[in-house]
Order: sequence, then structure tokens, then C-alpha cells
Amino acid sequence: MDSEIINRINTLLVDEFEVEAGQIAPDADLKTTLDLDSLDYIDLIAITEANFGVKVKPEDFNDIHTFGDFYKYISDHARKELI
Repeated sequence: MDSEIINRINTLLVDEFEVEAGQIAPDADLKTTLDLDSLDYIDLIAITEANFGVKVKPEDFNDIHTFGDFYKYISDHARKELI
């Protein structure tokens, strides 16, 4: 996995969700760590689409449980020219 993508995602999450960078780890639970509610998921989708050119379907988050899952999703779906 591209460390540049991971660093970019982590920076965005720290800025947008006011979480400590040390709490973000590939095996950490995304929802719990970011304290996401349904509105926060909408924010996360918007941030992902704006920064990575990924068109996210809300149901895609059913399979994203950890930060590692999220990194992989973005890596697999991001438009290469935005990375």
C-alpha cells in the first residue's frame, strides 16, 4: 500500500475529525476511533470524494471496519491523477 496515500488520509482525518494521529492505526476500528455517527459518515464520504476522486456509495462502508480497510478502499478506487 502506498504510504503517501496513508499519510494523506491520516492528515485529513486528524484535521477533519479532531482525532490524535497516534490513535490511527491500520487495525484500529474506524467508527470507534473517529466517533462516527451517521452525519459524520456523510462528511467522510464528502472528504473522500473531494480529495481522492472516489465516488463512494454509502453501502460501501458496510465492509470498511478498520483504517486498513479504508486505506485499501481508497487505494483501490482513487483516480490516479489525484494521488
